[in-house]
Amino acid sequence: MISGITVALLANKEAENLKQLLPEIIENLKIIKVPFSIEVIDTAEPSDNTEEICAEYGVQYIRQEMPGFGGALRTAIKYADRQLFLILDSDGSHKPCYIPIMFNKFVTDKCDIVIGSRYVEGGKTLDNMSSVIMSRILNTTYRFCLGISAHDISTDYRIYDTCQLKKVRLENVNFDILQEVLLKMKLNNPNLKIGEVPITFEKRIHGESKRRLIPYILSYIKTLCKVMLMRFMIIK
Repeated sequence: MISGITVALLANKEAENLKQLLPEIIENLKIIKVPFSIEVIDTAEPSDNTEEICAEYGVQYIRQEMPGFGGALRTAIKYADRQLFLILDSDGSHKPCYIPIMFNKFVTDKCDIVIGSRYVEGGKTLDNMSSVIMSRILNTTYRFCLGISAHDISTDYRIYDTCQLKKVRLENVNFDILQEVLLKMKLNNPNLKIGEVPITFEKRIHGESKRRLIPYILSYIKTLCKVMLMRFMIIK
């Protein structure tokens, strides 16, 4: 029996999107019938009325304590206090309707992580073609080099076992933390079971993407080298 789930949204000027997402998330969390809490991690220096939106829907508002996407994720993990930890994008690209399906996959298949995947059968992405090509190359490279069997390891739409998640020491500042966490959890637990459910990745509802291409690529190259070395040293 699952005792509860923490849901995290990392927000950077996403107030307009949160107005739509939060009631949809709450509605879908009620379907799974377990206690839940929702935390919104805002930027260290707020730039919109995200705090007011959180108050309106009764969710926890937290300012991130470390820089970058990685810092926001580490802040969210720090405050997670339930058995499961679910994270999804706050821009509307991850639809909350998949939450019950991912939860059921986690429970039924006794997974340690469940990923909402664009790249398994039935999955789909509406992202622009250049992003899709880059994402495919990234996922194939990381999956091969790190020995991670999941098809979509660059998405953050995931449910984790919170206890295992809190045991890993995460260091990356950018989006490459998403691969770092998978590798480090697998190193801690060689029998780590990762499940995937197909989703459609939508275009964001409002606003502009905060992802910058050149720093994004450079951080992934740097992280790939670092985690490959880590994996080699441990296997050796």
